[in-house]
Amino acid sequence: MRIKVFGVGCAACRRMVADVQRILEKNGWTHLEVEYIQDVERIMEYHVMSTPALVIDDQVVMVGYRGPSKIEQAIRDSLQNLS
Repeated sequence: MRIKVFGVGCAACRRMVADVQRILEKNGWTHLEVEYIQDVERIMEYHVMSTPALVIDDQVVMVGYRGPSKIEQAIRDSLQNLS
């Protein structure tokens, strides 16, 4: 599973990246990594018009910062869909 955070360097974007990293560590999901993408052209390929955005396995699962519990739930849901 590949996790990306799209952002343009704003505080909410950096917070989402940090939250994802903490969530992965907290749950022992060491096989997962987060990639922080700030390239506007790459972000536009996903038709994302607002950042931050959370992308898991090339699917946009969250747009806007919604806090660590929502981020963790999105990751858990994606992991369950892999099973």
